[in-house]
Amino acid sequence: MNKLKIVTTIALVLILSGCYFDKEDQLYPISTTGTGCDTTNVTYSASIKTIFDNNCAMSGCHDAQTKSFGYDLSDYNGSVASTQGRLLGAINHQNGFSAMPKGMAKLSDCDISKITAWINAGTPQ
Repeated sequence: MNKLKIVTTIALVLILSGCYFDKEDQLYPISTTGTGCDTTNVTYSASIKTIFDNNCAMSGCHDAQTKSFGYDLSDYNGSVASTQGRLLGAINHQNGFSAMPKGMAKLSDCDISKITAWINAGTPQ
């Protein structure tokens, strides 16, 4: 019986020593991850405009002149109007949506989190 306890103890120690938690971003809410992605108090002027300017509101896409598919992401009013449509589905590359930005890599998880937080907060300017 003693041998069984010793063997069981050793087995448990070996099994448990292989278990560890290595996903730091799962320890904290999105706003305080170790990745530097702050989604607290996201506003259009402080965060969203830069994301849209660098990825969406370019010539031939969702700029003031082209307004591809009717979306103008070059200013606040146009950006707010786009949130009533298919924006989140498109940037998340969900089925049934045209993946955006078109012909480019998917936005970073941080940028998507910021846009989502901005919309959820009521699209503050």
